[in-house]
Amino acid sequence: MANETFTLGGDLPLRRLGFGTGGLVGPGYWGPRAGRAEAHALLRTAVERGVTLIDTADNYGPDLAEELIAEALHPYGERLVVATKGGVVRTGPDQWHVAGSPEQLRRQCEASLRRLRLERIDLYQLHRFDPAVPMAEQLGALAELRAEGKVRHIGLDTVTAEELRLALESVPIASVQNAYNLLNRTSVEVLAVCEANGIAFLPYYPLGSGSLTRESAAAVTSVAAAHGAGPGQIALAWLLHHSPVLCPTPGTGSPAHLAENLDAATVHLTAQELELLDGLG
Repeated sequence: MANETFTLGGDLPLRRLGFGTGGLVGPGYWGPRAGRAEAHALLRTAVERGVTLIDTADNYGPDLAEELIAEALHPYGERLVVATKGGVVRTGPDQWHVAGSPEQLRRQCEASLRRLRLERIDLYQLHRFDPAVPMAEQLGALAELRAEGKVRHIGLDTVTAEELRLALESVPIASVQNAYNLLNRTSVEVLAVCEANGIAFLPYYPLGSGSLTRESAAAVTSVAAAHGAGPGQIALAWLLHHSPVLCPTPGTGSPAHLAENLDAATVHLTAQELELLDGLG
């Protein structure tokens, strides 16, 4: 049976299966996907179902996802962790560029604080390292925000194992977000560093954007049938069983899909099933 909880940064207990908000905004992370009322209902349902980790970013919309979270869930309960990101500026659908200067990161963090109606962001993640700015300056800006009480914990998005090791020499890192799922294990070394250091790994594209059911149909379908579950639920259940630091935050704009995703936490895979699924990587 997979452990249900993880303690983020050593002091924030959360349920490992969270909710990502990319599905609340339009294609290419631009503009609205549906009405605000529908997004509010989905967020409230997620929390009612026990979700304690909401993952978002300032460039989803842009700004829109953070606004929807605050409208639907503020004032936040004591157990709810809202994680957001900065360091990327979106200029159109699927159009974005990194912006990691210390001044830019500070402006983005402070704007997220206002939109989320928070005095402190529990988990603030650098969306990308900016190759035009020294890593030390980017991490230093985040460390300053943490020292000022505006950020509780620092996370990184899309990093190599070496970048993560270097970052750990400068500041405490509480989370990493890299692509990782049944078929994509390219960040296995990053996962190992996270396991060794008690760092949460929030895998993005945990369902492989639909590719899992196509490319691994026979194996996943057979396991799903044994549990009366869907293939996506098996993909999420595998992540929860695979490593105790994996904390998937699948996103969706559909209430039915949300319920299906969250029910994955009730799927208990056998040793034989895990061996079969492990081999798909």
